[in-house]
Amino acid sequence: MNWPHKHLLDIESLTPEQITAVLDTARAFKAVGERTIKKVPALRGKTVVNFFVEPSTRTRISFELAAQRLSADIINFSADASSFKKGETLKDTARNLEALNADIIVIRHAASGAPHFLSRVVQSAIVNAGDGAHEHPTQALLDTFTIREKKGRIAGLNVTILGDILYSRVARSNIWALTKLGARVTLCGPSTLVPRVFEQMGCRVTHRVDEALADADVINLLRIQHERQRQTMFPSLGEYTSLFGLTKARFARIKPDALIMHPGPINRGVEIDSEVADGPRSVILEQVTNGIAVRMAVLYLVSGGKGAAEIAS
Repeated sequence: MNWPHKHLLDIESLTPEQITAVLDTARAFKAVGERTIKKVPALRGKTVVNFFVEPSTRTRISFELAAQRLSADIINFSADASSFKKGETLKDTARNLEALNADIIVIRHAASGAPHFLSRVVQSAIVNAGDGAHEHPTQALLDTFTIREKKGRIAGLNVTILGDILYSRVARSNIWALTKLGARVTLCGPSTLVPRVFEQMGCRVTHRVDEALADADVINLLRIQHERQRQTMFPSLGEYTSLFGLTKARFARIKPDALIMHPGPINRGVEIDSEVADGPRSVILEQVTNGIAVRMAVLYLVSGGKGAAEIAS
């Protein structure tokens, strides 16, 4: 299918067919990444700007590698070393980047809705690399890609997302992607971080961790988003771990083929035991690897690429 969008702003607005098109395109690019020469000329002559106003390691490096492998020119924009620090507005900064012939702007920003705002004021294609506590679409796409690669399907799977749901943009994007593709999603964590309002998104909400883990085919752990919380949402990290952490004892009781996932950064010994994070059922590092292929697919599609069939040919 032809990609109908100029931007990737969220998962909520995508159809199941469009999500699948990204995953299929990413699968073709993953095959490219397994070659001796990993580059393709798909974005030769195009300029990609990584506009990260919020700290990032994995996502920024992943987008940079994805753009390099597509043969794009890359500008890494640091807010701390720019006029942004002097009070320049988001709009003016973006328009200046566009004036430098930026074809694609990949933006991470602490304000929810910042990518949507930019999509209305510049002509460049905008890719959301995380906006506040709203969405992180490419993380959800790489998570979904990893699940489909390991399980062969999404529809009918039981996926538990465990941790700080309220402040997590990863959780929101994953909920949209997984439910649209037919998975059954369970959310679990302290009641202060997993309010019942999420049931309106088609999820099951429980505050009993053993119930959430019992039938899970996939367990996606989320860290506590301390930087977004205005107050402490639970008494202590020790209490959080004892009540909601994926300890070795809890891990021993889950389904023997359940996948363990985490978008990173991991707080070892808090939401997940180190041995579990590094164990054979963990696909955490595979998520990172798959992120390059997924972000290659996104950059390619928003620049006018036709999809997996075009890459294969």
